[in-house]
Amino acid sequence: MSDIDQFARDTLRLLGPAPDNWVPQRDGIDHNVVIVGGGQGGTAIAHALRRAGIGGVSVIDAAANSSGTGVWRTRARMQKLRTLKSLVGPELGITALGFQQWFEARHGRDAFAALDRIPRPDWAAYIDWFRDFLDIEVRHGTRLVDIAPWEDAGVPALRLTLEVGGARHFQTTRKLILANGVAGNGAPFVPAYLRAAVQAGLAAHTADAIDFAALRGKTVAVIGAAASAFDAAAVALEAGAQAVRLFSRRDHIAARAVAKPRMYPGFFENYASLSDAQRWQHAVRYRRAGSTPPADAVKRATAHANFHLHLSSPWQAATLRDGSVEAHVMDRTFAFDFVIAGTGYTTDPDDRAELASIAPLIARWHDRHEPLPGERDDALGASPYLGAGLEYTEKHRGAAPWLGAIHVFNPAGYASTGVPLGDIPSMRRDIPRIVSRVSQDLFTADLELHQARALAEVSPDFGPDLYEHAVWRG
Repeated sequence: MSDIDQFARDTLRLLGPAPDNWVPQRDGIDHNVVIVGGGQGGTAIAHALRRAGIGGVSVIDAAANSSGTGVWRTRARMQKLRTLKSLVGPELGITALGFQQWFEARHGRDAFAALDRIPRPDWAAYIDWFRDFLDIEVRHGTRLVDIAPWEDAGVPALRLTLEVGGARHFQTTRKLILANGVAGNGAPFVPAYLRAAVQAGLAAHTADAIDFAALRGKTVAVIGAAASAFDAAAVALEAGAQAVRLFSRRDHIAARAVAKPRMYPGFFENYASLSDAQRWQHAVRYRRAGSTPPADAVKRATAHANFHLHLSSPWQAATLRDGSVEAHVMDRTFAFDFVIAGTGYTTDPDDRAELASIAPLIARWHDRHEPLPGERDDALGASPYLGAGLEYTEKHRGAAPWLGAIHVFNPAGYASTGVPLGDIPSMRRDIPRIVSRVSQDLFTADLELHQARALAEVSPDFGPDLYEHAVWRG
């Protein structure tokens, strides 16, 4: 029986083994790097750190097991990924580890050529393979609860409070990378008028586990008109909902992907060289244009006769009445059995429990940039202002320099980087940025030790007897 992954094995063999860990062990330090999130971003970063010779890396994930890691088998409800099938992903240029090679090894070249975009179940299976093939261990059932500086190690370090099986304990690390998904720096945004319905079990955010089978024969409202909203509407309809109404505050569905013109290599690779004003301009333009759902996501929902689209229809209020939700929308009242909020996520660390204690110290965009008239966006302004290595920076310089030990690889970095960090398009450019900065910081923190190592006495590889017979004597 042939080994379908033999090409990947041979490629790794030809690349040679990963370098030995070069980071000196420090008393009182449990890990060199802790990565929060065992999905596609966390595993890709773990592999990149290994290839950079950085050991002592631990990947943690709150999910109980690998089936709950990441989004692809939980809250992701699209049929196909929203990105091009040809983009560089977790493999970071090692093509033998890429999706195309994995897929073709199992289904053939013609099957890959026939794909327009990657089916979600196939991507989920590929990510599982990537993690298992590279033997990247994830500590499941481990939740980050709190972060604090740790000053007893002689080098910058952090004290993490972790929760495992309901019990809390402490571990220390020199670096922390937040590769924890779309809500990793904030929270799902639920409008105030909908919170009572959520508490009553009559509403949920698209980030929540939703029992769509229980919606069979029910009337369902979906608030929002981005991709996740259309995906949720379609799944509810496919599960047998009596009717689904999707409400958009805009008078149209966003269809202009305004970020697309700046995704060519020259602009994309040099985005960090833009001024704050220029980066802010692009971020605000994207926010105002709206997140564009793929055409097939719209078709999937609108193909159902019992799907109804309401444009220019922001909800003013919602009340609970006799086990249903009454929505007040543009002087009309609708009654629903269940409401799904596809209303996005905040990127404010104040909204994230494990960041709450350090949130007041983190610099936000509104601390560093004063927008031009007409470009103000308070939600965007609450996003963290990241440094060159995608690390947190201090709100007040000198007050918390240890924040530089925390790196962000989740969508909260959009204002700083121009892409939702953690998504596939961000991997090729931004994972190397993080790894390079982690390497540099670990090296310079131990510079004296590295200098001593580099200047150590070196034994000769051979003696003069090897060449003495060939010395010209005149």
